[in-house]
Amino acid sequence: MPTPTSPIGVFDSGIGGLSVLQALREVLPGERFVYLADSGNAPYGERGDAFVQARSARITDWMRNQHDVKALVIACNTATAAAIDSLRDGNPGLPIIGVEPALKPAALYSKTHKVGVIATQGTVSSHRFATLQAAHSAHTQFVVQACAGLARAIEDSTLPSISASQNATQIRALCAQYTSAMGTFGTAPGEIDTLVLGCTHYVFAADALRSLVGPGVTLVDTGTPVARRTYSLLHATGMLRKQDVEMGTAAEACQLFTTGDVSALRHAAEQWLGLPTTCASSAAIA
Repeated sequence: MPTPTSPIGVFDSGIGGLSVLQALREVLPGERFVYLADSGNAPYGERGDAFVQARSARITDWMRNQHDVKALVIACNTATAAAIDSLRDGNPGLPIIGVEPALKPAALYSKTHKVGVIATQGTVSSHRFATLQAAHSAHTQFVVQACAGLARAIEDSTLPSISASQNATQIRALCAQYTSAMGTFGTAPGEIDTLVLGCTHYVFAADALRSLVGPGVTLVDTGTPVARRTYSLLHATGMLRKQDVEMGTAAEACQLFTTGDVSALRHAAEQWLGLPTTCASSAAIA
């Protein structure tokens, strides 16, 4: 049975969920984390619901059986849309927190009442996304764009076999292709003044996106709200780790696993989170 000293589990189809892990570590600095990048099967956004549901269930079992996690964060919009209901049904008593495109805060931020949303095809095609969009469309026009290939390009950016400059060029080209298809960005009436990053991978393309849409456009992601929700749930159930409990080494406090190329995860963890490469290991999850 999990205790307050048990870790929080976090998983994504790949390295994109590291953006959520980063926010979790900022909001919950005294907690231990186990992160799983299912990079051997990424990206989920280009696979069917049945596959994503099966993988999510298998990963949840692994998190519970191997690491006795006290909460689970699904750091993937596609997996949240496809699998969070079935995971909650199958794991009563385990707090499961998902991510979804931040349409509600974006609608509140927008002054032009025109909001852009970029996400994977799996996310924008889901019933959960349709319900979310309908709930916040009364006073806001959402311009939704599926971005095939962008999550994969960001995922590949940490592979040592791919030139950094070549990959950066590819990411920027994809961002340019999709933002140009959405219309005009800016703060004038009728322009898109807020852009929702509806995939956790896209946070790591924020610089490219910012250069394309301009400094006046607000970029909105979900990392911090998810971290705050996780804190609230653990606090309410008395499962927050006490600050005076020994954390151990950085590699023990934050364990990273991948079903793909471990060198890519190590590079991403060091580059984006400042974690030692010893944090990352391979995981075989059939």
